[in-house]
Amino acid sequence: MKTRKLGNSGLEVSALGMGAMNLSFGTGKAADINDGIAVIRSAFERGINFFDTAEAYGPYTNEELLGAALKPLRKDVVIATKFGMISDTGINSQPAHIRKVVEASLKRLQTDYIDLLYQHRVDPNVPIEDVAGTVRDLISEGKVKYFGLSEAGAETVRRAHAVQAVSAVQNQYSIWTREPEARVLPVCEELGIGFVPWAPIGTGFLTGKITPDTKFDSDTDLRAAFPRFTPEAIRANMPVVELLTKIADRKNATPVQVALAWLLAQKPFIVPIPGMDKIEYLEDNIKSVDLELSSKDLHEIEDGLANITFKGARLNEGLLGLSEE
Repeated sequence: MKTRKLGNSGLEVSALGMGAMNLSFGTGKAADINDGIAVIRSAFERGINFFDTAEAYGPYTNEELLGAALKPLRKDVVIATKFGMISDTGINSQPAHIRKVVEASLKRLQTDYIDLLYQHRVDPNVPIEDVAGTVRDLISEGKVKYFGLSEAGAETVRRAHAVQAVSAVQNQYSIWTREPEARVLPVCEELGIGFVPWAPIGTGFLTGKITPDTKFDSDTDLRAAFPRFTPEAIRANMPVVELLTKIADRKNATPVQVALAWLLAQKPFIVPIPGMDKIEYLEDNIKSVDLELSSKDLHEIEDGLANITFKGARLNEGLLGLSEE
């Protein structure tokens, strides 16, 4: 597996990370713990060493699963988790709460340090300088190694970075969700910060396996509330899947591989974290790291996207919250 550096922080990880959320929460029924452990360890065996979770996933159960799976591999992996957004407490980045969450996450992850600690969502009630200062202290204490922000806007990134170096920003970014290109990605490049796209294959849409007839269980699948996953939006947005499929067929690849290769081609400091809850998904996704998209391929994608108007907002604002900028 090729590796990439997340900006200038010194944090080097596999070029593709693993979003572990789907094993416990978000897109269907949670996996059996033994099956989940098997998938996570299979990812490691295939070269992935960067694993992403959060206290909110489950809640709590995803950190427990990842901790159980990675305990024997701890010195060889990079674990990222998040604080500050969970159903029973809401958005909360008060310094005392951050410390409380970190102690609980360390226990669930069965480790004495967190490699990369993200603020999950910006807290409008807590200055970002206070958040960054708290994480700075946790880094000094050896409980955290690197600081990250999730769904943060450009100015928030700047203000946080002035207090404690931000190693990575994790915002939603994919071939059909390109808002970070306007301000956040340029700031990351300027300041030497890595960028970690979540939902890099459109929360499953870019696989080509979702149709207007696909049903999402409102009890277990967040997409049931996402505006882009109504039957009308799916129907309207299918041209992007057709575009990816056309290129994939020509390159003996899959739409997933093209979507991930496109992200990897955007900047050298980008490390996508697709959700992979089955071994066959691992095998498909990992091939993207070696898929070369030529300048002609990239231009073809841009030209094709210019003729597509996506229907539906990227998220349900009340459910997950959006960047403040």
